[in-house]
Amino acid sequence: MLIYNPKDWFTFILKVHKSDTLRKLGPMILVIAIYSVAIAYWEQEYLDITDHPWIKNIPIMHSLLGFAISILLVFRTNTAYDRWWEGRKLWGQLVNVSRNLAIKIASDSNLDEETKEFYRKMIPLYAATLRTYLISKGLQFVLDEKEHPEFANFVNSDHEPNHVALLMHDKLFKMRKNNKIDDWHFQSLLKDLGQFTDVCGGCERIKNTPIPYSYSAFIKKFIFIYIMTLPFGYVFLLGYYVAPIVAMVFYVLASMELIAEEIEDPFGDDSNDLPITKISQNIEKHINQIFQTKNDKWTI
Repeated sequence: MLIYNPKDWFTFILKVHKSDTLRKLGPMILVIAIYSVAIAYWEQEYLDITDHPWIKNIPIMHSLLGFAISILLVFRTNTAYDRWWEGRKLWGQLVNVSRNLAIKIASDSNLDEETKEFYRKMIPLYAATLRTYLISKGLQFVLDEKEHPEFANFVNSDHEPNHVALLMHDKLFKMRKNNKIDDWHFQSLLKDLGQFTDVCGGCERIKNTPIPYSYSAFIKKFIFIYIMTLPFGYVFLLGYYVAPIVAMVFYVLASMELIAEEIEDPFGDDSNDLPITKISQNIEKHINQIFQTKNDKWTI
């Protein structure tokens, strides 16, 4: 995710970064401008407006369609942003539940060091595996099976986050069976562990349910038809100035669609995607701090 200062206007105006829509749409903008110049030349040099007075009425159509296309784009961008924000809330929930679970485990004096060490490694591992599952769904982790025998079958799992959650649940049930924790503590930890799967399911819902194809295709076709017909009605009002104006209109409309396409899938490595790599690293950092603080027996 690109980190920036929202108050630095000049940087926004002058800087063109790799995810800037102007950079992506540059070739198409040039094509649209050339196309508009060609239409302007044809209408002004070869088309007699007195023989085709209806051409002057074409802008009325664009005025009517402009309202419709603006409503569609607003709905499109709002829907995409809702998906982006829901993804951020889910990862915020993962941060909170990871900390809560770590604090409960680390502060329980009845638990042995082997159990605490297990959860110290597994809690951040869940965030790391969820991150790779959402981005690539194919990245494997290299683990020392001699040092961590509980991970022996981990790399063979088709769904790594669920496998990590299964190991943590299995450990919890064994703790309850051996009476290392009471029933109240067991239920509390079980509730926290259940939220890990809830977060994963929510992320999968966003990842695996794109905007309906027909809706997305219709907006693109609508923008294309709108832009391709725009020069016809405005040549006799603007002359050759119609080229930069139509190019600007295309840039604005197409940019809104590109932005929506990028943020509707917030799990990736694009500049506008959620910083889930940084979040997962922070989870590991915070979990280690929680267990280290408890081991050092800091007091207030």
